[in-house]
Amino acid sequence: MATEGHEVEIKFRVKNLKALSAELRAAGFRLKTKRTHEMNTLYDFPNGDLRQRGEVLRLRKYGRVWTLTHKGAGEPGRHKSRKETETEVTHGEKLNDVLLSIGLHPRFRYEKFRTEWTKGKGDVVVDETPVGNYGEIEGPADWIDAIAKKLGITEENYITKSYSELFLEWKGETGRMATEMTWAAVRAKDHSS
Repeated sequence: MATEGHEVEIKFRVKNLKALSAELRAAGFRLKTKRTHEMNTLYDFPNGDLRQRGEVLRLRKYGRVWTLTHKGAGEPGRHKSRKETETEVTHGEKLNDVLLSIGLHPRFRYEKFRTEWTKGKGDVVVDETPVGNYGEIEGPADWIDAIAKKLGITEENYITKSYSELFLEWKGETGRMATEMTWAAVRAKDHSS
């Protein structure tokens, strides 16, 4: 099944996972997907053509489900907004081989545990990543703002960066040498040459 739409979202830092879950329940959200492991690989051509255009090609394994997603260049604004086309894939490992055979290369890998909550017009997802916990509010812009306000998230705390950008920011703050946002890479001891 393929879906095409316009993704509108913001991220925010999560200080307390249990407290956020309680706030979401109190705000009328229902659990859509329990905490599930997710592995993502971003692909690009050797010259970085997709990145230069602000586009993303991602192969994701979420639990047992594989999806291929293309995200177009983002539009400026206080919310992250861009065209998104996504399709479920039966054999993710074979699709990886296809992508490699046409000249695409894995550019960045990241993993997380994701819990999904839903209510009315959109979703709130909670991501536990190797570099910190983040929430995402996705839906119509006015709905995002209303939910953010209910959760005590001000516009100054909106994050529109991608996980690869947040990872590079983390590396800059910590001085760590990890090249991917996986638990194994982040936990590994850095070795000096």
